[in-house]
Amino acid sequence: MAKPRRLNLPVIEASLRAVQRDFEHINSQLETRRDPLSELVIEHMVAGYRQVDGLLAERIDPFALGSSRALLELNFLVICGSDRLLRAECAAALAATEERFYAKGDGSFESLAEWVRLHAAESVRRRAAGAYVHVLSEPQLYIEGNHRTGALLMSWMLAREGEPPFVLSVDNAKAYFDPSSAVKATRKHSLQMLLNRPKYVKRLSALLVDGKEKDRLLR
Repeated sequence: MAKPRRLNLPVIEASLRAVQRDFEHINSQLETRRDPLSELVIEHMVAGYRQVDGLLAERIDPFALGSSRALLELNFLVICGSDRLLRAECAAALAATEERFYAKGDGSFESLAEWVRLHAAESVRRRAAGAYVHVLSEPQLYIEGNHRTGALLMSWMLAREGEPPFVLSVDNAKAYFDPSSAVKATRKHSLQMLLNRPKYVKRLSALLVDGKEKDRLLR
């Protein structure tokens, strides 16, 4: 595989902050309202994208044998950041998240890895969108932060193959949040998911096809 391009972190942060500034207007248009993007949320997401950039630089595949903690660390960054004191305060929550992550069942890392393996022949955009749906649908992979960590996972999958990462923007916020809310309320193996999964994947993968973003979000 060719050497992957890296993330343009300043541009990614600027996009997130633009959403933060315009969030009241964005929220008024959503089918399900969401909490505002706090300063801490922005800082932790930027740390998450920095971690994704590090995975790309070091060519680490979270789905490779022995590397699954990379996906766990993305969630830890989203929830608690990298500050040691905050990590200590979050210790019990992080331990519970790790137990959930490695437990057997539909919401586990093992289940996600199997899904990714079975869909390896699909386009990276459909795989990224499908993996996001798998993370976010019930039972969810993490206790908290599934939307944000799922966005980081999509970004790693895309950038690894030379595509621009998924980054929340003023223009794509509604198209991202509305199907995400529907996915979150749906169980993985329910009839509703069986009927609606193609629609969810199509709507989310449509957010990942803007080729002009490649030179802006990657370096």
